[in-house]
Amino acid sequence: MRRRLGSVRARATLGATLVVAVALLAAGTAVLLSLRSSLTGQADARAERSARDVAAQLAVGTPYEDLSSMDDDERPVRIVDARGTTVAASEDLERISTPDADSGEDSEDAGDSRDAGDSRDAGDSGDSGDSGEDLDPGEIDDEARYGGGSATVDGETADYRVAAVVVRDPEKGLLTVYAGAPLEAEQSAVGTALTVMLIGFPLLLAVVAGVTWRVTRRALRPVEGIRREMAAITASTDLARRVPEPDTHDEIARLARTTNETLAALETSVERQRRFVADASHELRSPIASLRTQLEVGVAHPELLDVPGAVEDTVRLQRLAADLLLLARLDAGEGPAPGTRIGLAALVREEAAGRAGVTVTPPAGPGEVAGSRGQLGRVLANLLDNAQRHARSAVEVTVRREGEWLVVGVADDGEGVPEADRERVFERFVRLDAARSRDGGGAGLGLAIARDVAVRHGGTLTVRETPAGGALFEFRLPVVR
Repeated sequence: MRRRLGSVRARATLGATLVVAVALLAAGTAVLLSLRSSLTGQADARAERSARDVAAQLAVGTPYEDLSSMDDDERPVRIVDARGTTVAASEDLERISTPDADSGEDSEDAGDSRDAGDSRDAGDSGDSGDSGEDLDPGEIDDEARYGGGSATVDGETADYRVAAVVVRDPEKGLLTVYAGAPLEAEQSAVGTALTVMLIGFPLLLAVVAGVTWRVTRRALRPVEGIRREMAAITASTDLARRVPEPDTHDEIARLARTTNETLAALETSVERQRRFVADASHELRSPIASLRTQLEVGVAHPELLDVPGAVEDTVRLQRLAADLLLLARLDAGEGPAPGTRIGLAALVREEAAGRAGVTVTPPAGPGEVAGSRGQLGRVLANLLDNAQRHARSAVEVTVRREGEWLVVGVADDGEGVPEADRERVFERFVRLDAARSRDGGGAGLGLAIARDVAVRHGGTLTVRETPAGGALFEFRLPVVR
């Protein structure tokens, strides 16, 4: 049970059902209260009409025995004089509650002695006695008082709404007419509405739960397909597979597309790692084999040992190992230490010092960059090594400021880099045709390391053609404010 409730589908169904249940409860309560208020108002109107009908007859001096509506059991009437004495009542009326909020009691029977002038309705601001004193003979009070209670007619007790109207009889003086209207029909209507709600609401909630369950199952079906395919990819380690993308434009379709993009990036990364390992193994094999051969010859024939060649191969192997170690650290996410400020122009002059054929143009403006001095020096050294390897006679280095950037340009007067290879030249272990000789070139890692370090420092490294046709590498870094 806990597992089923832990699913998105079950939680969505439960949540939707609870929301609808609360909404139905609030709406049902409001409807019942509104219906009850409306029906109670109608009962008050009926009771007031009966009371005013009798009051109108009293206003013209009609005797009690000649009053009409006094024999209507559906609307019992009771008439009380100024002393609170019942002077007339419907034939079968035994007891009726009167709107007397001050006393908090109901009259016990039609002959109860109660001062009608002191009675007050719960919603009335004045009392009937005060208002009745201002009435002229034959005048009926415009204000009516209402109350709820019960009445006993012909031995049967039921709930009634009672209206009280004050009238001044020309002969009998101030009189109060109490008329009641039964609430049986109203209570029946409210009860019917409540019964319908009690039966209909659970059915409606069941329909909402069922529809939500089916809709969420259909909506989440692609998610289950994505999960199954991801589980299969994990089990098979086949990164060429892709999850199914639904033909929709919702969040699930975007999730599937993002998942496939992640798989594609992961496949590219893994393939790149495999190529890196294979190329590294190949590049390491040559110097190691050469060094081993020289050492074996030296063991057998010491006089034939090529010590300078062995040292050269050892240095080459050491540089290659250092390059591979730096690339591994960069791939692991190693970045520059924060807070280190470096004068880039001074670093350029330092790296260019002592190199034949390299000239440095003074910087156009001051500026510092943040990063690793060792890694940035490695970038400049790699760019200078590459430029000297391909230059015919000269290498020119410039440092300039462009807005919030410091730009280092390393230009040579060689053959340049073909436009089609200007991005490929930054890939690892890539050596173009003009630089494929291992005697004059490296392992093809220098520019790859330079590009990775530039990116880690928030900068860029690009190559384009100089006006003379050579290669111009531009190394951009953000200036530290």
